[in-house]
Amino acid sequence: MSSLSDFARRATELLGPRGFTCDPDLLEPWLTDWRGRYHGQALSLASPATSEEVAAFVKLCDKFDVAIVPQGGNSGMSGGATPDASGRSVLLSLRRMDRISSLDPASRQVVCEAGVILQTLHEAAQRHGLRFPLTLGGKGSATIGGLVSTNAGGTQVLRHGTMRAQVLGIEAVLADGQIFDSLTALKKDNRGFDLKQLLIGSEGTLGIVTAANLRLLPAIGDRVVAWCGVASIGDARRLLLHFEQALPDELEGFEVIPEHCLDAVLTHLPGSRSPLAKRYHWHALIELATKPAASAALRDEAEAALAEAMEAGILLDATIAANETQAEQFWQLRDSIAPAERAIGPAMQHDISVPVERMPDFIEIAIPDVEARFPGVTGVAFGHLGDGNVHFHVLAPGGATRGEWEESQGKVISRHVHDLVAEWGGSISAEHGIGQMKRDELGRLGDPVALSLMRSVKHALDPKGLLNPGKLVPLA
Repeated sequence: MSSLSDFARRATELLGPRGFTCDPDLLEPWLTDWRGRYHGQALSLASPATSEEVAAFVKLCDKFDVAIVPQGGNSGMSGGATPDASGRSVLLSLRRMDRISSLDPASRQVVCEAGVILQTLHEAAQRHGLRFPLTLGGKGSATIGGLVSTNAGGTQVLRHGTMRAQVLGIEAVLADGQIFDSLTALKKDNRGFDLKQLLIGSEGTLGIVTAANLRLLPAIGDRVVAWCGVASIGDARRLLLHFEQALPDELEGFEVIPEHCLDAVLTHLPGSRSPLAKRYHWHALIELATKPAASAALRDEAEAALAEAMEAGILLDATIAANETQAEQFWQLRDSIAPAERAIGPAMQHDISVPVERMPDFIEIAIPDVEARFPGVTGVAFGHLGDGNVHFHVLAPGGATRGEWEESQGKVISRHVHDLVAEWGGSISAEHGIGQMKRDELGRLGDPVALSLMRSVKHALDPKGLLNPGKLVPLA
């Protein structure tokens, strides 16, 4: 204990009272994950203000063998930023490192620290006539460091790719306190391994992302957001293919929402209403975007594409947002599904992917399978149909106790869902990461060769296992 007291004294001297605290009241809000599934304990909370302070603090942790749990906006879905129950690790918050270091409109690049909020980045880019082409429901709390560390996805992956595709350069502090500086972006660089790609998506287990150089795109000239009603998930897929052929350069996002999810949102969200007058088993939310020079024709082209889909019998009804306010209301319905479901009761959330062309068949087979095998549950699937990633949720029977159900029947259900995904050649984590939630399942279902390589890399970069222990990398 004396060594830990010495550690705390040294850390306070290094970071100051604002940068280091052991106050339980100040730690408490950061000890539970966003979903409320995981709760841990920590020795302290460190909040460095610069990369150099992060490096010095990591060196101190290495000296005293203190484990580190990096944390961004604490909005992750897999418990990847929550400490374990031992109370022997420190939380490392990057939220004070919230500076946008440079934004160059000519090169369309922005360098920002790990604690920059996604929405803040969107607003900064917009002021320069640019945009950052990744967004998600938690944009008001998600940080750049967290998005890089989890290789986040979102609603624009169909056109622009995941976070990995947006990162041009990276700065990170390694387990021994060295600073890996690869922020300079080069179109061509053939000097061996692309080490920044190793750190992207590593969930803080190989290094702590402190800054990133990100690509920007020209601001859109106009967008069209349509809400469509279809009879089946198969018709939703056919509608997607229709738009990929009719407007391939303009198709920005394609989300599917089942009737059950829309009903949950309408109940949960005050003042909300369905965009369509009639009820439909499935809904599709389509976003089209174009450059300024082509803005005038976009709405006409969208209307024509919808009319053709209706004539072909794959679309039952549709409406186009009349203005930006209504477009945002459409997206709010989609983004409110998770909190609306959480208000209903316990659920097991599965962030899965299968080959894009097979997703409709998977949904039509997997939901009845799960509901028959576990009587009383309700299966729902929603999300990014265009990139083969849906959120496959299984809602508990009425009367189930939150916390108890997830730890009992819920775990059995998740194991079965993951088995189905593996049989279909898919992934048990499409965009939310592995964290602690899926670590053991990755160990059970992952390719043995890939798992061995992951463990080797982890040991090489973090031989003491001090960086985010118990996350992502399965035990041997």
